[in-house]
Amino acid sequence: MHRAHLLIYAKPPRMGLAKTRLARSLESPTQARRIAMMTLAKTMRAAMAGAWKPVLYTAPDSALTESLGGLWPAGLERRSQGSGDLTQRLNKGLAEAPPGPVLFIGADAPDISPALIRRAIRALQKQDAVFGPATDGGFWLFGQNKTARTKSPFGNVRWSGPHAMADVKANLSTAARVAELPTLIDIDEAEDWEAWRSVAERHGKPPQR
Repeated sequence: MHRAHLLIYAKPPRMGLAKTRLARSLESPTQARRIAMMTLAKTMRAAMAGAWKPVLYTAPDSALTESLGGLWPAGLERRSQGSGDLTQRLNKGLAEAPPGPVLFIGADAPDISPALIRRAIRALQKQDAVFGPATDGGFWLFGQNKTARTKSPFGNVRWSGPHAMADVKANLSTAARVAELPTLIDIDEAEDWEAWRSVAERHGKPPQR
Protein backbone atom coordinates (compact mmCIF):
# COMPACT_ATOMS: atom_id res chain seq x y z
CA MET A 1 0.00 0.00 0.00
CA HIS A 2 1.31 3.43 -0.96
CA ARG A 3 2.09 5.95 1.76
CA ALA A 4 -0.26 8.91 1.82
CA HIS A 5 1.19 12.30 0.88
CA LEU A 6 -0.22 15.41 2.56
CA LEU A 7 0.39 18.58 0.54
CA ILE A 8 0.13 21.73 2.65
CA TYR A 9 -0.46 24.95 0.71
CA ALA A 10 0.52 27.88 2.91
CA LYS A 11 2.22 31.26 2.83
CA PRO A 12 4.23 32.98 5.56
CA PRO A 13 1.86 34.96 7.83
CA ARG A 14 3.09 38.35 6.67
CA MET A 15 0.92 41.42 6.19
CA GLY A 16 0.13 41.93 2.53
CA LEU A 17 0.93 38.30 1.67
CA ALA A 18 -1.34 36.02 3.70
CA LYS A 19 -4.96 36.58 4.72
CA THR A 20 -5.42 39.65 2.54
CA ARG A 21 -9.20 39.15 2.30
CA LEU A 22 -9.38 38.79 6.07
CA ALA A 23 -7.28 41.92 6.59
CA ARG A 24 -9.64 43.93 4.37
CA SER A 25 -12.81 42.68 6.04
CA LEU A 26 -11.40 43.13 9.55
CA GLU A 27 -9.87 46.48 8.55
CA SER A 28 -6.83 45.36 10.54
CA PRO A 29 -3.79 43.82 8.84
CA THR A 30 -2.22 43.31 12.27
CA GLN A 31 -5.12 41.23 13.59
CA ALA A 32 -5.26 39.27 10.34
CA ARG A 33 -1.57 38.44 10.73
CA ARG A 34 -2.13 37.18 14.28
CA ILE A 35 -4.99 34.98 13.08
CA ALA A 36 -2.85 33.72 10.19
CA MET A 37 -0.12 32.73 12.63
CA MET A 38 -2.65 30.89 14.81
CA THR A 39 -4.24 28.95 11.96
CA LEU A 40 -0.84 28.13 10.45
CA ALA A 41 0.47 26.86 13.79
CA LYS A 42 -2.56 24.62 14.29
CA THR A 43 -2.31 23.32 10.73
CA MET A 44 1.38 22.51 11.02
CA ARG A 45 0.93 20.70 14.33
CA ALA A 46 -1.75 18.51 12.77
CA ALA A 47 0.22 17.95 9.57
CA MET A 48 3.35 16.82 11.40
CA ALA A 49 1.61 14.37 13.75
CA GLY A 50 1.00 11.31 11.59
CA ALA A 51 2.51 8.50 9.56
CA TRP A 52 1.78 10.23 6.26
CA LYS A 53 4.40 12.21 4.29
CA PRO A 54 3.87 15.98 4.71
CA VAL A 55 5.14 18.33 1.98
CA LEU A 56 4.88 22.12 2.26
CA TYR A 57 4.05 24.04 -0.90
CA THR A 58 4.74 27.70 -0.27
CA ALA A 59 5.05 31.05 -2.00
CA PRO A 60 6.95 33.18 -2.77
CA ASP A 61 10.06 31.11 -3.44
CA SER A 62 12.02 33.18 -0.90
CA ALA A 63 9.85 31.55 1.79
CA LEU A 64 11.40 28.16 1.05
CA THR A 65 14.33 28.97 3.35
CA GLU A 66 12.39 30.65 6.16
CA SER A 67 11.77 29.05 9.56
CA LEU A 68 9.12 31.50 10.83
CA GLY A 69 10.45 31.10 14.34
CA GLY A 70 9.92 27.35 14.19
CA LEU A 71 6.39 27.48 12.74
CA TRP A 72 7.76 25.56 9.76
CA PRO A 73 9.73 22.57 11.09
CA ALA A 74 13.29 22.30 9.83
CA GLY A 75 12.83 18.73 8.63
CA LEU A 76 9.70 19.43 6.60
CA GLU A 77 10.14 19.01 2.85
CA ARG A 78 9.38 22.28 1.08
CA ARG A 79 8.55 22.97 -2.53
CA SER A 80 7.61 26.00 -4.57
CA GLN A 81 3.94 26.50 -5.43
CA GLY A 82 5.14 27.71 -8.81
CA SER A 83 3.54 30.40 -10.93
CA GLY A 84 0.00 30.86 -12.13
CA ASP A 85 -3.39 30.74 -10.49
CA LEU A 86 -4.55 28.33 -7.79
CA THR A 87 -5.57 25.71 -10.34
CA GLN A 88 -2.06 25.70 -11.81
CA ARG A 89 -0.41 25.57 -8.40
CA LEU A 90 -2.56 22.64 -7.24
CA ASN A 91 -1.90 20.87 -10.53
CA LYS A 92 1.83 21.19 -9.87
CA GLY A 93 1.46 19.45 -6.51
CA LEU A 94 -0.68 16.71 -8.01
CA ALA A 95 1.81 16.14 -10.83
CA GLU A 96 4.75 15.95 -8.43
CA ALA A 97 3.08 13.55 -5.99
CA PRO A 98 3.79 9.82 -6.36
CA PRO A 99 1.03 7.26 -6.95
CA GLY A 100 -1.22 6.60 -3.97
CA PRO A 101 -3.34 8.74 -1.64
CA VAL A 102 -2.71 12.46 -2.16
CA LEU A 103 -4.33 15.01 0.15
CA PHE A 104 -4.40 18.79 -0.16
CA ILE A 105 -4.93 21.18 2.75
CA GLY A 106 -4.58 24.90 3.27
CA ALA A 107 -3.88 26.73 6.51
CA ASP A 108 -7.27 28.34 7.10
CA ALA A 109 -9.14 25.80 9.26
CA PRO A 110 -8.01 26.01 12.91
CA ASP A 111 -10.01 22.90 13.88
CA ILE A 112 -8.05 20.57 11.61
CA SER A 113 -6.59 17.65 13.55
CA PRO A 114 -4.45 14.53 13.06
CA ALA A 115 -7.56 12.44 13.69
CA LEU A 116 -9.40 14.10 10.80
CA ILE A 117 -6.44 13.62 8.47
CA ARG A 118 -6.25 9.94 9.44
CA ARG A 119 -9.98 9.67 8.80
CA ALA A 120 -9.47 11.08 5.29
CA ILE A 121 -6.72 8.58 4.55
CA ARG A 122 -8.86 5.70 5.80
CA ALA A 123 -11.70 6.90 3.56
CA LEU A 124 -9.43 6.63 0.54
CA GLN A 125 -8.92 2.95 1.27
CA LYS A 126 -12.49 2.38 0.07
CA GLN A 127 -13.39 5.57 -1.81
CA ASP A 128 -11.92 7.36 -4.83
CA ALA A 129 -11.94 10.86 -3.31
CA VAL A 130 -12.62 12.62 -0.03
CA PHE A 131 -13.63 16.17 0.86
CA GLY A 132 -13.46 18.12 4.07
CA PRO A 133 -16.22 20.67 3.42
CA ALA A 134 -15.95 24.24 4.66
CA THR A 135 -18.93 26.29 5.77
CA ASP A 136 -18.42 28.77 2.90
CA GLY A 137 -18.88 26.18 0.16
CA GLY A 138 -15.19 25.53 -0.26
CA PHE A 139 -13.20 22.77 1.38
CA TRP A 140 -10.45 22.50 3.98
CA LEU A 141 -9.23 19.15 2.63
CA PHE A 142 -9.41 17.30 -0.66
CA GLY A 143 -7.90 13.91 -1.31
CA GLN A 144 -7.87 11.34 -4.08
CA ASN A 145 -6.07 8.17 -5.03
CA LYS A 146 -3.55 9.06 -7.71
CA THR A 147 -2.75 6.65 -10.51
CA ALA A 148 -0.99 7.06 -13.84
CA ARG A 149 -4.37 7.86 -15.40
CA THR A 150 -5.56 10.39 -12.82
CA LYS A 151 -6.81 13.63 -14.36
CA SER A 152 -6.73 16.92 -12.51
CA PRO A 153 -10.06 17.90 -10.92
CA PHE A 154 -9.01 21.52 -10.48
CA GLY A 155 -9.87 22.99 -13.88
CA ASN A 156 -12.53 25.71 -14.23
CA VAL A 157 -13.13 25.85 -10.49
CA ARG A 158 -14.65 29.02 -9.04
CA TRP A 159 -12.21 29.46 -6.20
CA SER A 160 -12.80 31.67 -3.14
CA GLY A 161 -16.54 31.32 -3.41
CA PRO A 162 -19.51 29.11 -2.52
CA HIS A 163 -19.06 26.80 -5.53
CA ALA A 164 -15.45 25.62 -5.11
CA MET A 165 -16.18 22.20 -3.62
CA ALA A 166 -19.10 21.53 -5.97
CA ASP A 167 -16.95 22.45 -8.97
CA VAL A 168 -14.13 20.10 -7.98
CA LYS A 169 -16.62 17.32 -7.28
CA ALA A 170 -18.21 17.87 -10.71
CA ASN A 171 -14.79 17.39 -12.32
CA LEU A 172 -14.47 13.89 -10.87
CA SER A 173 -15.60 10.85 -12.78
CA THR A 174 -19.33 10.28 -12.58
CA ALA A 175 -18.52 6.83 -11.21
CA ALA A 176 -16.23 8.17 -8.48
CA ARG A 177 -17.04 7.15 -4.93
CA VAL A 178 -16.73 10.24 -2.74
CA ALA A 179 -16.53 10.48 1.05
CA GLU A 180 -17.06 13.59 3.17
CA LEU A 181 -15.54 14.57 6.50
CA PRO A 182 -17.09 16.93 9.07
CA THR A 183 -17.63 20.51 7.97
CA LEU A 184 -15.16 23.01 9.45
CA ILE A 185 -14.86 26.80 9.39
CA ASP A 186 -12.25 28.24 7.02
CA ILE A 187 -11.24 31.68 8.26
CA ASP A 188 -11.16 33.86 5.14
CA GLU A 189 -13.37 36.78 6.14
CA ALA A 190 -14.25 38.68 9.34
CA GLU A 191 -17.57 36.82 9.61
CA ASP A 192 -15.70 33.49 9.54
CA TRP A 193 -13.49 34.67 12.38
CA GLU A 194 -16.48 35.73 14.48
CA ALA A 195 -18.26 32.44 13.76
CA TRP A 196 -15.20 30.41 14.80
CA ARG A 197 -14.72 32.45 17.99
CA SER A 198 -18.38 31.93 18.89
CA VAL A 199 -18.08 28.16 18.46
CA ALA A 200 -14.80 28.08 20.39
CA GLU A 201 -16.36 29.96 23.28
CA ARG A 202 -19.36 27.61 23.37
CA HIS A 203 -16.99 24.65 23.62
CA GLY A 204 -14.96 26.24 26.36
CA LYS A 205 -11.91 27.02 24.21
CA PRO A 206 -10.26 30.37 24.90
CA PRO A 207 -10.67 32.45 21.71
CA GLN A 208 -7.51 33.76 20.05
CA ARG A 209 -7.27 37.51 19.80
